[in-house]
Amino acid sequence: MTFNVSEFRAQLTGDGARPNLFNVTLTLPAIVNNATNAGKKLQFMAKAAQLPGSTVNNVPLHYFGREIKFAGNRTFADWTLTIINDEDFVIRSAMENWLNNINSHAGNLRAANAVGPASYTSDATVTQYGKSGDSIQAYDFVGMFPVDVSTIDLNWDTTDSIEEYTVTFAYQYWTNTASTDV
Repeated sequence: MTFNVSEFRAQLTGDGARPNLFNVTLTLPAIVNNATNAGKKLQFMAKAAQLPGSTVNNVPLHYFGREIKFAGNRTFADWTLTIINDEDFVIRSAMENWLNNINSHAGNLRAANAVGPASYTSDATVTQYGKSGDSIQAYDFVGMFPVDVSTIDLNWDTTDSIEEYTVTFAYQYWTNTASTDV
């Protein structure tokens, strides 16, 4: 095969997708204090996210000393957002409150209004945009809840920067707009 830059460029639709053209939409559950404001603000403060991967495990079975592999079940890795922090701490406080309602710090208890998954889980969407501003792909995360709110490092030597932290979510599954999955 000969190198042909024109053929390569012809195959790269729209000059390639850009990783900085995305938006995250997350509706926080009603158990979270200030859920509506935090959800609105998150659309602007979610600095980094990922389009999800996909894994189907294999089930090995040994037959006469040889390993035979069969398709297993699908698993979904946790999803992490990087969030810009500002001085009102609206999103961070909401994420901490969400976790606290799932399991409190001192009492090791779930909040009375968070007894079942429907009350403490939510859905989110990450949308990838093309350079023209049109949505080109969207992934919906179903039944998610936070499992980790990271630290924010403080340091007298740090200047000219804005705080960031990550929130990691577990979720049941994801779908995409092009999917024909049932």
